[in-house]
Amino acid sequence: MISIEGLKKVFSLNNKDVVAVDNLNLHVEDGDIYGVVGYSGAGKSTFVRLINRLEEPSEGTVKIGDKVITSLSKSDLRIARQDIGMVFQHFNLLWSRTVAENIAFPLEISGVEKQEREKRVLELIELVGLAGREDAYPAQLSGGQKQRVGIARALANSPRVLLCDEATSALDPETTNQILRLLQDINEKLGLTIILITHEMHVIRKICNRVAVMEHGKVVEEGNVIDVFTKPQQQVTQNFVEQLTGSNEEEEDVTELKEKFQEGILLRIQFLGESANQTIISQLVKQFDIHVNILQGKITQTQGGSYGTLIVQLLGPQQDEAMQYLKEQDVIEVEVIQHA
Repeated sequence: MISIEGLKKVFSLNNKDVVAVDNLNLHVEDGDIYGVVGYSGAGKSTFVRLINRLEEPSEGTVKIGDKVITSLSKSDLRIARQDIGMVFQHFNLLWSRTVAENIAFPLEISGVEKQEREKRVLELIELVGLAGREDAYPAQLSGGQKQRVGIARALANSPRVLLCDEATSALDPETTNQILRLLQDINEKLGLTIILITHEMHVIRKICNRVAVMEHGKVVEEGNVIDVFTKPQQQVTQNFVEQLTGSNEEEEDVTELKEKFQEGILLRIQFLGESANQTIISQLVKQFDIHVNILQGKITQTQGGSYGTLIVQLLGPQQDEAMQYLKEQDVIEVEVIQHA
């Protein structure tokens, strides 16, 4: 487990103290893919660099397994960092070295013998899907290939933890999805704990199990991804979710729907978890003397399951009974938009 308590970082800028990370507390379970999301300036990149002490904390503790990282001497820290891989936004590759030589670099520093080093490099090249490109230089690679090299290099010393600082923000959407699938595959194959720093809620939705939302150096909201997506508590979280789900556009559509469909009952039905895949509407029609007109709908997949929203119109003699039936289901939330 990664346990972070009271973590704080204060920078001095023009003789003024600037608090980049402020009393941050976080716990990440072994083998988890944990997302940290926030806008630019939220402190998330500083936070991830505090974990392996690329930045020295002003206060607080970071504990990984049984090692208190913040208490280690410089020599012990160098050893401990072999258990903490890091992937950077802009790759940070050595441009005069080939793919294989870049991946081998941390092994050279660790004093791994040449034969073992070459064997490990070939394993990692295969793992990240770069077979046949081992002799290429970074300038000959696409952005996605460069990041694969960065990931392989970060895995060279078989770390227990992988820190990803905006690892996909320099990539196009298709390549981003490929890198996310690679990280997910690595997590499953190696049991690696991954902390993923991003400003993109799409990235969180794709592969993370839990998420922390940062604002002004603090964690303002934290929980399972599906819970945070469906019930955001803070305004910054709501903003992130709206960017992904188009909630603002949905509200505009609802106003138009209320004007257009003035008969019966208009409902917004929110499906949580696996219930998004169930045939609840079909069951409703079978049990009650009603017609159901589906006006709008969207289902989204997350690592924690599916969630979605339907806006429906209920018409018929048993529309009130049907509405009550929906409200009694503990797997969904129902909001009455309009009752004629």
